[in-house]
Amino acid sequence: MRRSQTQKIDELIRQVLKESNLDGRLKEYELVNSWEKVIGKTVANATTDIYIRNRKLFVKVRSSVIRNELLMIREGLMRALNREVQANIIDEIIVR
Repeated sequence: MRRSQTQKIDELIRQVLKESNLDGRLKEYELVNSWEKVIGKTVANATTDIYIRNRKLFVKVRSSVIRNELLMIREGLMRALNREVQANIIDEIIVR
């Protein structure tokens, strides 16, 4: 018995995720989890809440100094986060 339509398992998983619209949510989860790697441990420790809604990354921080720093670098930070997950997931960063 010979099978003519064999596929790699990773291709099948990507296809199933894409068809069920879960690939975007998975990338969002990956982006949130890469926050500490991209921004650094010190700033990540000052972050109390981080989530994505409507292609916007919401970040809540305890320190006003860190908040101001994040506001100044948010364009570059947005590009770095999107580059880290290799997808255009967020369009804006809102720091609170």
